[in-house]
Amino acid sequence: MNDRGAVTPLMLAVALVIGLIGAAVTGLTQIVGARWQATIAADSAALAAAPLTFRSEHSPAAEAAHFASLNGARLVHCDCPMMASWDPRVVAVVVEVEVDAVLFGLQRVRAQSRAEFRPIELFAISQTEH
Repeated sequence: MNDRGAVTPLMLAVALVIGLIGAAVTGLTQIVGARWQATIAADSAALAAAPLTFRSEHSPAAEAAHFASLNGARLVHCDCPMMASWDPRVVAVVVEVEVDAVLFGLQRVRAQSRAEFRPIELFAISQTEH
C-alpha cells in the first residue's frame, strides 16, 4: 500500500481553514476600523455644530454634515436646536460609515455623539483676553 500524497488533502483542508480565519479576521478588523472612523466623525460633527446653535447665520446641521463627510461619514441625524438665549444646550448627532468588509459584505456602522455648548462662557473668555 502506498500512502504517498495522502497528506495533500489534509494540508489543503488546513490551508483552507487558515485562509477562512484570516479572511474573517480581516473583515472584522475592517468593521472595527469603520466603528472608530464613525466615532471620530460623530465627535467632530457634534463639536462643530454646537457653537453654531447660538446666534449664527449658518446651519448647525449643515456644519455637522460637512465635518462628518470630512471624516468619511454621512450625517444621519442632527438634533441641533437653534437658541438665541445664553442657556446651555446640547447637540446630538448620528453618523454612518459604510464598509465593504471581507466575508461580511456591505456593512453600515453608526455612531452617535453629543456636545454641550454654554454661550455664557464666550463672555468669560473674552473678558480674560482683555
